[in-house]
Amino acid sequence: MIRLPLATIVSATMASLLTVATAASAQTAPAPAAADAGRLHAADQTFIADGTKAVATQRDAARIATSRSTDRDVKAFAERVSTDNAKISDALRAASPRGVDVPKNDPDTAVLASINNLRGAEFDKAYIEQVALAGEQKALSAFQAEIASGRDPQLKDAAKKALPTIQEHYAMAQELAKRKHLTAAQ
Repeated sequence: MIRLPLATIVSATMASLLTVATAASAQTAPAPAAADAGRLHAADQTFIADGTKAVATQRDAARIATSRSTDRDVKAFAERVSTDNAKISDALRAASPRGVDVPKNDPDTAVLASINNLRGAEFDKAYIEQVALAGEQKALSAFQAEIASGRDPQLKDAAKKALPTIQEHYAMAQELAKRKHLTAAQ
């Protein structure tokens, strides 16, 4: 049997306890991602939810329009919106703080359902009024609110960069409604 001095045994025991305590402390500390998500300002959280929903709804409705519409102007508008909104969606995910869950595809299913079974002129009218005009207006509101009230610099910057495209979409939607003799939203 090997006999060790009492000081060596106490030192080894203390080192073991310190190691166990450090490991336990590391397991109970909040993860940085969760801490980041908890610190995100309410305006930024609202923007992530509302902005991504508006963009996803516009994108998915535009994809439906390219197959259901018989009007070349509506199809051209829809193709442009689909392409642009896919880029905006990617930019929002890239700008979001680390650890914040940004929905990849979270469209407003009620809006999509309202146009999904329509065809031809009936589809075009519903798409222009419900999606192109009203939907772009929702997107504009979400992005403008982030620019005005958001606190996260990257999200705010992404909103500022996307806003001209959304404004252009809205102006195109108003012009499309005018050409098709539909009531343009204000």
